[in-house]
Amino acid sequence: MAYRILLVDDSPAMLRFIERVINISGVEVSEFHKALNGNLALELLQNHSVDLILTDINMPECSGDELVRRLQADPRLRNIPVIVVSTDSTRARVDQITQLGAKAYIAKPFTPEQLGSLIGQVLEDVNV
Repeated sequence: MAYRILLVDDSPAMLRFIERVINISGVEVSEFHKALNGNLALELLQNHSVDLILTDINMPECSGDELVRRLQADPRLRNIPVIVVSTDSTRARVDQITQLGAKAYIAKPFTPEQLGSLIGQVLEDVNV
């Protein structure tokens, strides 16, 4: 099955990098959508359906934390699994974002195998 994935990061270079890593990882993707912050991601979700969201935390206008909060508050969007991709991997930060509703957390830097495995686990858990 090929998945539709939304990537959210304020760095266009990081968006391209994560897309490339996912492609290398072997995860089948039918469509990538990209947004430079949480507000733009939410706007995009008004017109596009996705199977998974990967988001950074620290972004202008609408952070990853706020994006996860707003996704969880919307009955139409709350079941989309979210993986947080960030350099901040402190236990407190990971616990905070997963308590908000993120399904998983991966710290930068990571390998294609690590990201591919995590995406597979998250999508398997959701589709069981």
